[in-house]
Formats: sequence, structure tokens, C-alpha cells
Amino acid sequence: MRNLLNFLLKYDYWLLFIVLEVVSFTLLFRFNNYQGSVYFTSANGIVTWVDKAVSSITSYFGLRETNQDLTRRNVELELEVERLSRELDAYMKDSMAVVRMRQSAPDAYWVTSARVVNNSLTRSDNYVTIDKGTADSVYAEMGVLSGNSVVGVVYRASAHYALVLPVLNSKSNISCKIRRTDYFGVLKWEGGSSQYAWLQDIPRHAEFSLGDTVVTSGHSAIFPEGVPVGMVDDRKDSHDGLSYLLKVRLFTDFARLTDVSVICYDGRAEQVSLEDSIK
Repeated sequence: MRNLLNFLLKYDYWLLFIVLEVVSFTLLFRFNNYQGSVYFTSANGIVTWVDKAVSSITSYFGLRETNQDLTRRNVELELEVERLSRELDAYMKDSMAVVRMRQSAPDAYWVTSARVVNNSLTRSDNYVTIDKGTADSVYAEMGVLSGNSVVGVVYRASAHYALVLPVLNSKSNISCKIRRTDYFGVLKWEGGSSQYAWLQDIPRHAEFSLGDTVVTSGHSAIFPEGVPVGMVDDRKDSHDGLSYLLKVRLFTDFARLTDVSVICYDGRAEQVSLEDSIK
């Protein structure tokens, strides 16, 4: 209490000045029509500006959830387009079959969104950590996509996090093919730039051109057929000279990886069990 009194006594002239200013402005705007209208117009302008600023901030913080949802939907739409394209080729002679297939064919996969919480680019064995785990039905050997392109495969999962083995890892082996001609090989990363990987074991008689799109082959229980991977940028002979190595410019920008989607086939467990029975 004594400190408060000392403060009031020390700044009594300033406090008196402020009180008189407030009284003066009150009298000015209350009993003068012109000044009053200016005051209310300015006050409304300030309130409107504050409302817009608050609205912009709220919208910004809502973008993360929106972006995650868009990423998941983009993956689902890309997979549906690829599936419908294959079915369309098979049912080209029967237009009604395409309509029936669209209406009745169940999705053979499910997709869940996740957020990247850790990422590396400069190591020979890079890893990506996401914020979904076994509590969200995310397990090892599930595919991970970014938008409409391949990121990698879930390597390990805890209750709430998962470690992803990305394309940018020396242990990564993803079966891919050239979309236009269906010749397939194994996608490997040999270090260096995070924008490129190599499609190995392409036979010498394979038909391809620079600029061809590389997609997943569907020869595993991890990725469905037709998920975009990259574009053929260059070629060279393999070490033994029996096949080609195709340099692939990856569609996924690993330096800007934020939102991803984990994908799993409903029939994956049955396929894996059957294949493991002969090992």
C-alpha cells in the first residue's frame, strides 16, 4: 500500500494530466456532433481491422488440419484414378460395365494422414519420423505417400510414432515400372542429391524414353500399382552391361516434407502370409 501511495505521489502531475485529457476528449466528442461522428467512424474502422486480423490468424492456424485432409484425399483420388484407368482398359467394349464398376467396386485399401516430426536428407541411411503409430493402426511394412507420390515404407512403429524408411535410404528397395511400357525394375538411391534415384535391372530390350513416368509396379503388398514415383531423366549401362540404369527425378520433394499419408491394403495380411509360407 505504501508503494502505491509513493507511486501516486511521484507521478501525481502525470496522472492529473491523463485524467484531464480523458475528461476533455469525453466532453469534446459527446457535445460536438462533428467530432463525435469522426470518433465513431474511426472506432468502427479500428474494430473492423482487429476483427480481420483475428480472423486471418484463426484461419492460418486452421490450415494444418486442412492441409492434412487434402493430402489424404489427394492420395485417395490418385489411387482411384489409376484403378479406374486400368478397369477402363479392360471394359472398353462394355461402357455399362464401367458404370457398374464405379458404383459397386469396394476400395481395397485405407489411408490415414500423418505429420512429419523429424526428417534427414544428408546421410546415406536417412529416416523420417511421423506422428502416428500402432495406436492409429500404423505398422511396419506399410507404404507412405506424400500427396500423390512415394515417400517410403514404415520400418518400425511404437504406440504413437513410426519410423519410415524413405526412398533416400540405401536399404530401400521399391518395385517400380515405366507406366507407358510396363517394364519394371527396383528403385534404389545411391546417395547424393535428394531429387534423384536409380531404377535398376531394366532389360536391354526394354522400351522407354526420357520423360517417361515411373510408377509403383504393384508387385508387393506395400504399394498398389500405379502410384507416381518420378520421371526418367537419364540412363546408363549397369555395371555388368546386361541391363540399363534409369536415373529417375523423384516427384517427392523430401526437403519440404510435412504431411504424409500411410496406406494399407485390406488383403495385405493374406498375401504376406501366403508368400511367407514358401520361404
